[in-house]
Amino acid sequence: MGGVEDDEPASKRMKLSSEELIHLSNGSTVKESIVGSSRDLMARPLQSDGGEEVVGSKGVIKKVEFVRIIAKALYSLGYIRSGAHLEEESGIALHSSIINVFMRQVLEGDWDESVATLHNIGLTDEMTIKSASFLILEQKFFEFLDEEKVMDALKTLRTEISPLCINHSRVRELSLSIVSPSHCFPVRSPKQDTSRARSRTKLLEELQKLLPPTVMIPERRLEHLVEQALGLQRDACMFHNSFDEEISLFADHQCARDQIPSYALQILQAHTDEIWFLQFSHNGKYLASSSHDCSAIIWEVLLFLGTWI
Repeated sequence: MGGVEDDEPASKRMKLSSEELIHLSNGSTVKESIVGSSRDLMARPLQSDGGEEVVGSKGVIKKVEFVRIIAKALYSLGYIRSGAHLEEESGIALHSSIINVFMRQVLEGDWDESVATLHNIGLTDEMTIKSASFLILEQKFFEFLDEEKVMDALKTLRTEISPLCINHSRVRELSLSIVSPSHCFPVRSPKQDTSRARSRTKLLEELQKLLPPTVMIPERRLEHLVEQALGLQRDACMFHNSFDEEISLFADHQCARDQIPSYALQILQAHTDEIWFLQFSHNGKYLASSSHDCSAIIWEVLLFLGTWI
């Protein structure tokens, strides 16, 4: 009586008080309490009470994906505690344990461990693994140069970056940066950022673009889906005649027939013969007209003041 029922899912009784969430600029979080080798955290399905449960009347929205996207949006908007509470209450984690470890390693500059973890995530595309490894090792290379550890940077380039056998032009740029740093134009260099932490966060954002969306949800995915839905509603509106900022999320968009101009507001009578051509300017502020009377007029739309040319 008054207690917690025995059949309540254990995931809903978990407390996050012992876990400090680190909020990234891209809306991701890393849990400090995750420890251990990445070899012990091989990618496995995210825990969920819903399984393949779907939501919505059409039966096409997977509950797990839906909750993860909402959690991602909450973190991106800065609602860290709300996002963490959603993960706890639903039992659906935004990221798997190994991804949390990987993200933490990247942010802390554990380059060798992060590359090893990358290979344990379970990616099947070898090129994706190589491309992601290249970005990580490139950051390692630049941080060595930033610390004036030229020999360590050279070793990283020769023994770790070059053997990947990809992006050869970029490898040549990195080689040139050792000899003549002023001639190098890096995509991302710690010296160009206000802090090393910011540079590593940018690296994590680039890695996010490379990894499959099921592993790391793309940035602003919920916003993209909503904008896509609004765009489709606007395109399907037969009598569309309103500005985008007037479209609301609270109801499906549909302009009424009476929003379409259906009667004359003003009659322009400067021409003395039939009109042959009419054209509005791209910004809609002017209207050009030409007539059989051998005249052309540019009208200012707001005031309809004619200028003869």
